[in-house]
Amino acid sequence: MSNNDMTLFEGGNSLVSKELFDKFNDLTNTLAGGDGAGMRRISLRGSKFRELVGGEEMHVNKDGFMNVVIVNVAPISRMFYEGTYSAETAAAPTCWSVDTKKPHPDVENPPADRCMDCPNNVKGSGVGETRACKYQQRVAVVREDDLETVWQLQLPATSVFGDVEDKKMPMQAYAKYLRAHKTPAMAIVTQMYFDDDSDVPKLFFKPVRPLNEGEVETVMEVMNSDDAERAVTITVSQVDGVQPSPEEIAAAEEEAPKPKAKAKEKAKPKKAAKDEAGEDDEDGPIEEPTKMSRRKKSDDAPAAQADGLSSVIDAWDD
Repeated sequence: MSNNDMTLFEGGNSLVSKELFDKFNDLTNTLAGGDGAGMRRISLRGSKFRELVGGEEMHVNKDGFMNVVIVNVAPISRMFYEGTYSAETAAAPTCWSVDTKKPHPDVENPPADRCMDCPNNVKGSGVGETRACKYQQRVAVVREDDLETVWQLQLPATSVFGDVEDKKMPMQAYAKYLRAHKTPAMAIVTQMYFDDDSDVPKLFFKPVRPLNEGEVETVMEVMNSDDAERAVTITVSQVDGVQPSPEEIAAAEEEAPKPKAKAKEKAKPKKAAKDEAGEDDEDGPIEEPTKMSRRKKSDDAPAAQADGLSSVIDAWDD
Protein backbone atom coordinates (compact mmCIF):
# COMPACT_ATOMS: atom_id res chain seq x y z
CA MET A 1 0.00 0.00 0.00
CA SER A 2 1.44 3.36 -1.00
CA ASN A 3 1.51 6.43 1.20
CA ASN A 4 -1.08 8.01 -1.10
CA ASP A 5 -3.53 5.27 -0.16
CA MET A 6 -3.46 6.45 3.45
CA THR A 7 -3.94 10.15 2.69
CA LEU A 8 -7.01 10.07 0.48
CA PHE A 9 -8.78 12.85 2.32
CA GLU A 10 -5.84 15.12 2.98
CA GLY A 11 -5.21 18.24 0.94
CA GLY A 12 -8.74 19.62 0.99
CA ASN A 13 -10.73 17.00 -0.91
CA SER A 14 -13.66 18.98 -2.31
CA LEU A 15 -15.97 15.96 -2.03
CA VAL A 16 -15.41 15.49 1.70
CA SER A 17 -16.42 18.27 4.09
CA LYS A 18 -14.91 18.52 7.56
CA GLU A 19 -18.24 17.47 9.06
CA LEU A 20 -18.38 14.37 6.90
CA PHE A 21 -14.72 13.61 7.55
CA ASP A 22 -15.35 13.79 11.32
CA LYS A 23 -18.29 11.44 10.91
CA PHE A 24 -16.08 9.00 9.01
CA ASN A 25 -13.62 9.14 11.90
CA ASP A 26 -16.40 8.40 14.39
CA LEU A 27 -17.33 5.30 12.40
CA THR A 28 -13.69 4.23 12.32
CA ASN A 29 -13.44 4.65 16.09
CA THR A 30 -16.50 2.44 16.50
CA LEU A 31 -14.96 -0.22 14.26
CA ALA A 32 -11.77 -0.01 16.32
CA GLY A 33 -13.78 -0.98 19.39
CA GLY A 34 -14.80 0.80 22.56
CA ASP A 35 -17.08 3.82 22.78
CA GLY A 36 -14.51 5.51 24.98
CA ALA A 37 -11.62 5.19 22.55
CA GLY A 38 -9.36 8.21 22.96
CA MET A 39 -11.58 9.84 25.55
CA ARG A 40 -10.14 11.82 28.40
CA ARG A 41 -11.14 11.96 32.03
CA ILE A 42 -10.04 13.66 35.21
CA SER A 43 -9.53 11.36 38.18
CA LEU A 44 -9.68 12.65 41.76
CA ARG A 45 -7.63 9.83 43.25
CA GLY A 46 -5.47 10.86 46.17
CA SER A 47 -7.09 14.32 46.21
CA LYS A 48 -5.16 15.33 43.10
CA PHE A 49 -6.42 16.15 39.63
CA ARG A 50 -5.09 13.34 37.45
CA GLU A 51 -5.54 13.63 33.69
CA LEU A 52 -6.03 10.25 32.02
CA VAL A 53 -6.30 9.34 28.35
CA GLY A 54 -7.53 5.84 27.60
CA GLY A 55 -6.87 4.87 31.21
CA GLU A 56 -3.25 6.02 31.13
CA GLU A 57 -2.26 8.81 33.51
CA MET A 58 -0.71 11.61 31.49
CA HIS A 59 -0.43 14.43 34.01
CA VAL A 60 -0.97 15.13 37.70
CA ASN A 61 -2.03 18.60 38.80
CA LYS A 62 -0.67 19.12 42.31
CA ASP A 63 -1.98 22.67 42.77
CA GLY A 64 -5.12 21.48 44.52
CA PHE A 65 -7.39 23.43 42.14
CA MET A 66 -8.35 23.53 38.48
CA ASN A 67 -10.21 26.17 36.45
CA VAL A 68 -12.79 24.72 34.06
CA VAL A 69 -16.00 25.49 32.17
CA ILE A 70 -18.90 23.06 32.57
CA VAL A 71 -20.26 22.06 29.15
CA ASN A 72 -22.61 19.16 29.94
CA VAL A 73 -23.96 17.17 32.87
CA ALA A 74 -25.81 13.88 33.36
CA PRO A 75 -28.52 13.22 35.95
CA ILE A 76 -27.37 11.82 39.29
CA SER A 77 -26.97 8.05 39.10
CA ARG A 78 -25.86 5.18 41.33
CA MET A 79 -23.09 2.61 41.04
CA PHE A 80 -22.15 -0.52 43.00
CA TYR A 81 -18.89 -2.47 42.94
CA GLU A 82 -18.71 -6.01 44.32
CA GLY A 83 -15.99 -6.42 46.94
CA THR A 84 -13.50 -3.70 47.78
CA TYR A 85 -13.34 -1.11 45.03
CA SER A 86 -9.87 0.14 44.16
CA ALA A 87 -9.40 3.58 42.64
CA GLU A 88 -6.18 2.29 41.06
CA THR A 89 -8.17 0.61 38.32
CA ALA A 90 -11.43 1.64 36.67
CA ALA A 91 -13.19 -1.72 37.01
CA ALA A 92 -16.60 -2.22 35.48
CA PRO A 93 -19.40 -1.85 38.05
CA THR A 94 -21.42 -4.83 39.25
CA CYS A 95 -24.70 -2.91 39.28
CA TRP A 96 -25.75 0.59 38.31
CA SER A 97 -28.83 2.78 37.96
CA VAL A 98 -29.33 5.81 35.74
CA ASP A 99 -32.37 7.07 37.65
CA THR A 100 -31.39 6.03 41.24
CA LYS A 101 -34.66 4.05 41.44
CA LYS A 102 -34.02 0.73 39.73
CA PRO A 103 -31.07 -1.20 38.25
CA HIS A 104 -30.35 -0.65 34.59
CA PRO A 105 -31.78 -3.38 32.32
CA ASP A 106 -28.23 -4.38 31.28
CA VAL A 107 -27.32 -5.43 34.83
CA GLU A 108 -27.15 -9.23 34.69
CA ASN A 109 -27.87 -10.13 38.32
CA PRO A 110 -29.24 -7.08 40.18
CA PRO A 111 -29.24 -7.45 43.99
CA ALA A 112 -32.82 -6.12 44.06
CA ASP A 113 -35.56 -4.99 41.69
CA ARG A 114 -35.65 -1.51 43.24
CA CYS A 115 -32.82 0.57 44.69
CA MET A 116 -34.87 1.31 47.81
CA ASP A 117 -35.04 -2.44 48.56
CA CYS A 118 -31.39 -3.17 47.83
CA PRO A 119 -29.16 -4.40 50.69
CA ASN A 120 -26.36 -2.28 49.23
CA ASN A 121 -28.46 0.83 49.86
CA VAL A 122 -28.36 0.38 53.63
CA LYS A 123 -26.07 2.33 55.94
CA GLY A 124 -23.26 0.06 57.05
CA SER A 125 -23.25 -1.98 53.83
CA GLY A 126 -20.15 -0.03 52.79
CA VAL A 127 -17.11 1.09 54.76
CA GLY A 128 -18.11 2.26 58.23
CA GLU A 129 -21.58 3.78 58.11
CA THR A 130 -21.55 4.38 54.37
CA ARG A 131 -23.65 2.66 51.72
CA ALA A 132 -22.00 0.18 49.37
CA CYS A 133 -23.95 1.62 46.42
CA LYS A 134 -22.75 5.15 45.76
CA TYR A 135 -24.38 8.21 44.26
CA GLN A 136 -22.31 9.89 41.56
CA GLN A 137 -22.70 12.40 38.75
CA ARG A 138 -20.81 12.64 35.48
CA VAL A 139 -19.89 16.10 34.24
CA ALA A 140 -18.22 17.20 31.01
CA VAL A 141 -15.73 20.04 31.40
CA VAL A 142 -13.09 21.91 29.40
CA ARG A 143 -10.06 23.51 31.00
CA GLU A 144 -9.77 27.29 31.03
CA ASP A 145 -6.52 27.08 29.06
CA ASP A 146 -7.99 24.69 26.46
CA LEU A 147 -11.67 25.29 25.76
CA GLU A 148 -11.86 22.78 22.90
CA THR A 149 -10.83 19.56 24.67
CA VAL A 150 -13.56 17.77 26.62
CA TRP A 151 -12.82 15.86 29.83
CA GLN A 152 -15.09 13.56 31.77
CA LEU A 153 -15.29 14.24 35.50
CA GLN A 154 -17.10 11.80 37.77
CA LEU A 155 -18.19 13.51 40.98
CA PRO A 156 -18.64 11.43 44.14
CA ALA A 157 -21.65 12.09 46.38
CA THR A 158 -19.52 14.16 48.78
CA SER A 159 -18.80 16.61 45.94
CA VAL A 160 -22.44 16.79 44.83
CA PHE A 161 -24.48 17.10 48.02
CA GLY A 162 -24.00 19.18 51.15
CA ASP A 163 -24.57 22.59 52.67
CA VAL A 164 -22.54 25.74 52.11
CA GLU A 165 -20.00 26.29 54.88
CA ASP A 166 -17.70 29.31 54.88
CA LYS A 167 -18.63 29.91 51.22
CA LYS A 168 -17.46 26.40 50.30
CA MET A 169 -20.03 24.98 47.89
CA PRO A 170 -20.56 21.40 46.66
CA MET A 171 -21.89 21.10 43.10
CA GLN A 172 -25.63 21.32 43.83
CA ALA A 173 -25.18 24.31 46.14
CA TYR A 174 -22.93 25.97 43.56
CA ALA A 175 -25.49 25.40 40.77
CA LYS A 176 -28.24 26.90 42.93
CA TYR A 177 -26.00 29.89 43.65
CA LEU A 178 -25.47 30.49 39.92
CA ARG A 179 -29.17 30.04 39.22
CA ALA A 180 -30.07 32.57 41.92
CA HIS A 181 -27.81 35.08 40.15
CA LYS A 182 -29.23 34.14 36.71
CA THR A 183 -25.82 32.98 35.55
CA PRO A 184 -25.48 29.92 33.26
CA ALA A 185 -22.61 27.63 34.22
CA MET A 186 -21.32 27.58 30.64
CA ALA A 187 -20.80 31.35 30.66
CA ILE A 188 -18.37 31.42 33.54
CA VAL A 189 -15.03 29.92 34.53
CA THR A 190 -15.47 27.69 37.56
CA GLN A 191 -12.69 26.80 39.94
CA MET A 192 -12.92 23.36 41.51
CA TYR A 193 -10.70 22.70 44.50
CA PHE A 194 -10.21 19.99 47.10
CA ASP A 195 -11.42 20.06 50.68
CA ASP A 196 -8.19 19.86 52.68
CA ASP A 197 -10.07 18.65 55.75
CA SER A 198 -11.59 15.61 54.05
CA ASP A 199 -10.04 12.14 54.28
CA VAL A 200 -11.52 11.26 50.87
CA PRO A 201 -11.42 13.25 47.62
CA LYS A 202 -14.03 15.99 47.95
CA LEU A 203 -14.47 19.03 45.72
CA PHE A 204 -15.85 22.53 46.23
CA PHE A 205 -16.69 24.99 43.45
CA LYS A 206 -16.55 28.76 43.06
CA PRO A 207 -16.88 31.32 40.23
CA VAL A 208 -13.72 32.90 38.82
CA ARG A 209 -14.62 35.13 35.88
CA PRO A 210 -17.10 35.52 32.99
CA LEU A 211 -16.13 34.25 29.55
CA ASN A 212 -15.50 36.79 26.82
CA GLU A 213 -17.49 36.72 23.60
CA GLY A 214 -14.99 34.59 21.68
CA GLU A 215 -14.77 32.08 24.52
CA VAL A 216 -18.56 31.82 24.70
CA GLU A 217 -18.76 31.00 20.99
CA THR A 218 -16.11 28.28 21.39
CA VAL A 219 -17.84 26.78 24.43
CA MET A 220 -21.22 26.76 22.69
CA GLU A 221 -19.72 24.73 19.85
CA VAL A 222 -18.20 22.27 22.31
CA MET A 223 -21.48 21.96 24.21
CA ASN A 224 -23.12 20.54 21.08
CA SER A 225 -20.27 18.17 20.25
CA ASP A 226 -20.31 14.38 20.40
CA ASP A 227 -17.47 14.45 22.95
CA ALA A 228 -19.56 16.51 25.37
CA GLU A 229 -22.40 14.01 25.10
CA ARG A 230 -20.23 10.92 25.35
CA ALA A 231 -18.48 12.29 28.42
CA VAL A 232 -21.72 12.16 30.40
CA THR A 233 -23.18 8.96 28.95
CA ILE A 234 -20.35 6.41 29.06
CA THR A 235 -18.88 4.98 32.24
CA VAL A 236 -15.38 5.40 33.60
CA SER A 237 -14.61 1.78 32.72
CA GLN A 238 -15.59 2.45 29.10
CA VAL A 239 -13.50 5.62 28.97
CA ASP A 240 -10.49 3.73 30.31
CA GLY A 241 -11.10 0.79 27.98
CA VAL A 242 -11.67 -1.79 30.72
CA GLN A 243 -12.03 -5.26 29.23
CA PRO A 244 -13.40 -8.36 30.98
CA SER A 245 -10.80 -10.71 32.45
CA PRO A 246 -10.19 -14.18 30.97
CA GLU A 247 -11.91 -15.65 34.03
CA GLU A 248 -15.01 -13.49 33.42
CA ILE A 249 -15.10 -14.47 29.76
CA ALA A 250 -14.78 -18.17 30.63
CA ALA A 251 -17.53 -17.90 33.24
CA ALA A 252 -19.83 -16.15 30.76
CA GLU A 253 -19.23 -18.86 28.16
CA GLU A 254 -19.90 -21.56 30.76
CA GLU A 255 -23.19 -19.94 31.78
CA ALA A 256 -24.30 -19.21 28.22
CA PRO A 257 -27.41 -21.17 27.15
CA LYS A 258 -26.80 -24.18 24.93
CA PRO A 259 -28.00 -24.00 21.30
CA LYS A 260 -31.56 -25.21 20.90
CA ALA A 261 -32.96 -27.46 18.22
CA LYS A 262 -33.25 -25.87 14.79
CA ALA A 263 -37.03 -26.21 14.88
CA LYS A 264 -37.21 -23.89 17.84
CA GLU A 265 -34.72 -21.39 16.46
CA LYS A 266 -37.00 -20.34 13.59
CA ALA A 267 -39.18 -18.26 15.89
CA LYS A 268 -36.24 -16.29 17.33
CA PRO A 269 -35.54 -13.64 14.65
CA LYS A 270 -38.88 -11.84 15.06
CA LYS A 271 -38.56 -11.66 18.88
CA ALA A 272 -34.93 -10.56 18.64
CA ALA A 273 -35.87 -7.77 16.25
CA LYS A 274 -38.64 -6.68 18.61
CA ASP A 275 -36.27 -6.57 21.58
CA GLU A 276 -33.70 -4.65 19.57
CA ALA A 277 -36.32 -2.04 18.76
CA GLY A 278 -37.04 -1.72 22.45
CA GLU A 279 -40.74 -2.60 22.21
CA ASP A 280 -40.56 -5.27 24.91
CA ASP A 281 -38.29 -3.26 27.19
CA GLU A 282 -40.53 -2.09 30.02
CA ASP A 283 -37.77 0.02 31.50
CA GLY A 284 -37.23 1.96 28.27
CA PRO A 285 -33.94 3.35 26.97
CA ILE A 286 -31.20 4.87 29.08
CA GLU A 287 -32.18 8.29 30.33
CA GLU A 288 -30.81 11.01 28.13
CA PRO A 289 -28.29 13.39 29.70
CA THR A 290 -29.30 16.92 30.52
CA LYS A 291 -28.23 18.99 27.54
CA MET A 292 -27.75 22.74 27.81
CA SER A 293 -29.66 24.46 25.04
CA ARG A 294 -27.70 26.53 22.59
CA ARG A 295 -28.66 30.18 22.75
CA LYS A 296 -28.82 32.55 19.82
CA LYS A 297 -26.83 35.73 19.85
CA SER A 298 -28.84 38.57 21.28
CA ASP A 299 -28.49 41.62 23.43
CA ASP A 300 -28.79 39.48 26.54
CA ALA A 301 -26.26 36.83 25.43
CA PRO A 302 -23.89 35.55 28.16
CA ALA A 303 -20.94 37.44 26.73
CA ALA A 304 -22.88 40.67 26.98
CA GLN A 305 -23.57 40.10 30.67
CA ALA A 306 -20.01 40.70 31.79
CA ASP A 307 -21.10 43.26 34.33
CA GLY A 308 -23.74 40.92 35.74
CA LEU A 309 -21.34 38.00 35.93
CA SER A 310 -18.73 40.16 37.59
CA SER A 311 -21.27 41.03 40.25
CA VAL A 312 -21.74 37.32 40.90
CA ILE A 313 -18.04 36.94 41.58
CA ASP A 314 -18.02 40.08 43.68
CA ALA A 315 -20.95 38.77 45.70
CA TRP A 316 -19.06 35.52 46.35
CA ASP A 317 -15.88 37.35 47.36
CA ASP A 318 -17.64 39.72 49.78
